[in-house]
Amino acid sequence: MLVQVLGSGCKKCNDLYESARVAAGRDPSGDHVVEKVDDVDVFLRLGVRVTPALVLDGEVISTGKVLTADEVADAMQERAGHGA
Repeated sequence: MLVQVLGSGCKKCNDLYESARVAAGRDPSGDHVVEKVDDVDVFLRLGVRVTPALVLDGEVISTGKVLTADEVADAMQERAGHGA
């Protein structure tokens, strides 16, 4: 699963990125790539107007808030269930 955190590098963006890294590290499948994205063109293409944003396999999951690692893990699990 591609896990992207969209943001400019502010504290909230970095905190969400850390939550995503922790959540991905908890998954025993280990089949995740977590990346920061600061390209405004990507934000616009995905319709993201407020950062930070969490994107899982190209689907915007949340914008404008810092999710906990548990919330990110739940979203990843739900997304994996839909993508299977």
